[in-house]
Amino acid sequence: MDQIDRTGLRPERTRHVPIRTCLGCRRTDDRSTLLRVTAREDESGVIRIVPDVRRRLGGRGAWLHPRPDCIEQAVRRRVFARALRVRATIDLEPLTAYLDRLRS
Repeated sequence: MDQIDRTGLRPERTRHVPIRTCLGCRRTDDRSTLLRVTAREDESGVIRIVPDVRRRLGGRGAWLHPRPDCIEQAVRRRVFARALRVRATIDLEPLTAYLDRLRS
């Protein structure tokens, strides 16, 4: 909603806040509260799901709340491969290690 500025001459615009959907719980939230993850292939050919904390890594990204229950739901529903468009088995070790560091 637009608000009038002090002079009353022009409306003051509210800022646009990017909204994303969590892979696990499927709730929408502000982008700043969600964690972006991407798929990275290592030298042995294994695809790893890595956290993109700075939101700068290239490639397709997916978003989720940095909570264990959201990750468990995403794993149970097998949505990482579909959301990131990868066809191989994926390794969640880098993501779970990052979340463990956050909790401790």
